[in-house]
Amino acid sequence: MLSNFAIAGWGTYRPLRVLHSSELDARHGHPRGWTEEQFGITSRHVAGPGETSSMMAAQAARRALEMAGWHESDFDAIIGGCGVMEQPIPSTAALVQDRLGLGRSGIPAFDVNQTCLSFIAALDVAGMGIATGRWRRVLVFAADIASCGLDENDPKIRSIFGDGAAALAIEACGDNARGIAGHSMATFGAHNRLAQLRAGGTKLRVQEGYDALVAGSHFEMDAFGIFKAAAKALPDVIGQALAAAGIGKQAIACIVCHQASAPGIKHVQKLFAPHEGRVVDIFAQHGNQIAASIPTCLAHALDEGLAGEGDHVLLLGTAAGISAGAMVLRL
Repeated sequence: MLSNFAIAGWGTYRPLRVLHSSELDARHGHPRGWTEEQFGITSRHVAGPGETSSMMAAQAARRALEMAGWHESDFDAIIGGCGVMEQPIPSTAALVQDRLGLGRSGIPAFDVNQTCLSFIAALDVAGMGIATGRWRRVLVFAADIASCGLDENDPKIRSIFGDGAAALAIEACGDNARGIAGHSMATFGAHNRLAQLRAGGTKLRVQEGYDALVAGSHFEMDAFGIFKAAAKALPDVIGQALAAAGIGKQAIACIVCHQASAPGIKHVQKLFAPHEGRVVDIFAQHGNQIAASIPTCLAHALDEGLAGEGDHVLLLGTAAGISAGAMVLRL
């Protein structure tokens, strides 16, 4: 069942500082070009001290709202879909609401989390709210600062991540052929240790000591294990989402996939051969932006005219958990 919504506006934010792969080569004692050759990335943006998750999200949101032509009282909910929240309490959505000058508005603001798939999950909730008539207009955003959780001594993990934010303004429409046409999500919690950030919640506590907190604050990832588990899960969720939409792969105008890694994108391209050119690839200049990856990639596709009104777009990705998700949007 379609959610009957249209995308009224979108916006992105990339931090001011650009980190080139050549800088990491020099820092880790590798020959120039090693990082780019190994990981397929030339540069990514890294947030500075004043560029918090809520600040970046608010900037992206303002651009989406401006494009949509919405004013302060023109929308009904703010839903955050960040992979990692700015702070455990309160929600990042509440912080964004305040930064938008709406801190006394009463507009419902809350977060939805499924790590790298958080934006898809948040958009799904927004779509359901519109479908049930609860909301007419919803602002959905994702913002992540991967750089703050990376171990500087681990070049393999440090090399592929970037920071940024993106937002989407969606609104109910009378065209029942638009909105979420198909959706599928699967989680396999047996793989929960393949990607984890142990600090920041209730798992690690102050009583365990400073060293334990520092160690737990570094993102831990088994890259090969994640790739193997994700590759196994993706075909089923893709098939289920397309079946729910009643279309085949050839009907997809573009595939907006999580920019997890260069090999990950190549794998998705193989899944959609001979239409691999429809897979949007911005990894080389953005890196893995966690949950902000998919909406940033979607904004790029819309900016570049890779899909337009009436087209089907597939949002696709995997996340820590391990989870895999696919969503077909009819623009």
